[in-house]
Amino acid sequence: MTSNDAQLQHQITSQVSLALAEDIGAGDITAQLIPSDETIKANVITREDAVLCGRAWVEEVFNQLDSSVEITWHANEGDQLSANQTIFSLSGNARSILTGERCALNFVQSLSYTATIAREYASLVSETKLTVLDTRKTIPGLRLAQKYAVAVGGAQNHRVGLYDAFLIKENHIMAAGSIHNAVSQAQTIAPGKTIEVETESLDEVKQAVDAGADIIMLDNFSLSMMEEAVERYGDKVKFEASGNMTKQDLLDVANTGVDFVSVGALTKHVHAIDLSLRVVKD
Repeated sequence: MTSNDAQLQHQITSQVSLALAEDIGAGDITAQLIPSDETIKANVITREDAVLCGRAWVEEVFNQLDSSVEITWHANEGDQLSANQTIFSLSGNARSILTGERCALNFVQSLSYTATIAREYASLVSETKLTVLDTRKTIPGLRLAQKYAVAVGGAQNHRVGLYDAFLIKENHIMAAGSIHNAVSQAQTIAPGKTIEVETESLDEVKQAVDAGADIIMLDNFSLSMMEEAVERYGDKVKFEASGNMTKQDLLDVANTGVDFVSVGALTKHVHAIDLSLRVVKD
């Protein structure tokens, strides 16, 4: 297990703990209608096509709530699901299953949506050299979970936070005095860290190249400006296109020759896959 895997597992544990606490509070009073020794079986079904993501969160819900509940998976993480397909089954104490139901489904429905959208974007450019990246526009407290879902879907992660790479934007440049000053300071502060510079014109692109940036973000550039930037400097730096990118834009952007496109919609547009749990009658 890598340090990132360990960090994610730690967050899964804490995210599930918080989710259970906010839902159950002093106790699930509705579950108390059921005899404490009652056992049931139940299936969780998707009502729409989706990419499965979030198995570890489901397992952690019942690990914390009642480890005797048995989970049988009928699909693997990252599998393409079809509408009305059974994703997993539960068997065990009725109170435990019904108490954990909403918490478990909340994680799976949200992360599966993110994975599904990521796969849609990534698939559109799978035959090109363009790589689809996520951004830091995530739900507070769920960044690693959402970035994990993006990767499950087949897109890639941009920097995780403010600590693992430089992204020098307009305000940083203004405060530092120039692109050259900002890049030079970054090289001193954290040698070896990737330095990306956001630019808004071809002149700024030249300044960033001359300063020694590793990646240059082309913010709201026209397609012709992207092509010109790549033609001039593509052998010296990597280029990332950014700015309200939609699925309709991707192939046109790929044809300009840029290396990456960052898409905030992968994580900032919060939706959920329609799932339901149904108790199975013996």
